Amino acid sequence: MKTAVQGAEIFYTSHGRGRVCLVPSSMGTRPFELQTAELSRHFEVVVVDLRGSGQSTGSFADLTFDLLAEDLDAVRRDVGAERVAVLGHSILGSLAIEYGRRRPESVSHVITAGATPKGDMAWLGAKAQEFFAADASEERKEILRDNLSRVPQGQTNILAQTPMRFFDARFNMAPLLAEAAFNPAVFAHLLGPLTHDWDVTVGSDSLRVPIFLAHGRYDYTVPYHLWDGIPETLPDATFRLFERSGHQPFFEEPEAFAAAMTEWMKSRP
Repeated sequence: MKTAVQGAEIFYTSHGRGRVCLVPSSMGTRPFELQTAELSRHFEVVVVDLRGSGQSTGSFADLTFDLLAEDLDAVRRDVGAERVAVLGHSILGSLAIEYGRRRPESVSHVITAGATPKGDMAWLGAKAQEFFAADASEERKEILRDNLSRVPQGQTNILAQTPMRFFDARFNMAPLLAEAAFNPAVFAHLLGPLTHDWDVTVGSDSLRVPIFLAHGRYDYTVPYHLWDGIPETLPDATFRLFERSGHQPFFEEPEAFAAAMTEWMKSRP
């Protein structure tokens, strides 16, 4: 399905029934459709291609937090929802939070999974390497070294990074990404101009929507301890650590994640 907004057609898919939960994606809708199967038993999960990515048209270079809010609100209206929850994974957690900041009348709850409190990738990369070196088991480190040795020199392969992203260091995530629509230019914009200076604590007093911060204990790409002390500085934020998850607890512990999310939303009507 598509909806038109400010020079673009925003593509989205819908599965499940219940309260609407928007899930923005920068790599096509299929990966999140596969990973949110359990959530769709509790919500109508609407996966949205960011403008200029996946099957959405328009230029990703135009994407700002303000324009993102317009795009997601257009999808909300198109599915006929008065208010929606929004779930943002990884760096897209910042987009979910900023949508909630700009549209508190449209967003009832913000949920993030594996989100970083800052958009500075150099800072995050250093923290991730430090945490992996100090916390990861020798077996996990050996698996990562072996995986990376198989990647051609000069290339980056996300599939080799399983030990940093999953509780099961040997998990094969290839099927989850088989239908992904990767566009390096889109990621460069997301991780650069759009979010580089973003910090969740800046302007926190303007946040009016409750936020659920989900994190995996074995997430070595965004270490959970980076959030130490931060939820308490936000008006209404809840932090939840999932002990058998890495970077995407909604997939690795789907039932526990869905239960925690629904119970939290009931406590924040």
